[in-house]
Amino acid sequence: MIYSNLRPALVMIVLMTILLGALYPAAVTAIASVMFPSQASGSLIEKDGTIVGSELIGQPFSDPGHFWSRPSATTRFPYNAGASSGSNQGPLNPALTGAVTARIKALRDADPGNTLPVPTDLVSASGSGLDPHISPAAAEYQVARVARVRDLDPAQVRALVDEFTEGRQFGFLGEPRVNVLRLNLQLDATPAERR
Repeated sequence: MIYSNLRPALVMIVLMTILLGALYPAAVTAIASVMFPSQASGSLIEKDGTIVGSELIGQPFSDPGHFWSRPSATTRFPYNAGASSGSNQGPLNPALTGAVTARIKALRDADPGNTLPVPTDLVSASGSGLDPHISPAAAEYQVARVARVRDLDPAQVRALVDEFTEGRQFGFLGEPRVNVLRLNLQLDATPAERR
């Protein structure tokens, strides 16, 4: 009796493995590649024919002439997509308090004249540790520093921030946000290259 049930079970395992482990993923990948080619390939950003990042994964910036990203809590190195996670540190954890204090100090040291309150997203990591966006308030906090270091008019830098501020998804989901990599690439572009 056991052997009479074994054959159909094994056949079912093989069929489901082929169907759900190969055919279905291949079909979904093919459909996504046709309907959403950029997203299916990782939403990659190219500059001069070279891939410089993804719209979906943050990158570390520490140069005062660039906007700084939200901190990353991933292990081995920041923004490690293979180790996406938050810090899992609670508000009373001394390690979290120390990290936040060090991040505030780094921001204050880079722009000593800035007396604005430091936005939370510049000193705390997101749940994934990969967030490529900062809030408009976090971008505004950095405008004066970036303008000063690059010898630009703050209004010009603020206009770039406004240009790269994305609204709520579908008009009501989430919060307005600024993609840091796209903004910094635009800052690095020559005036002729800027769109």
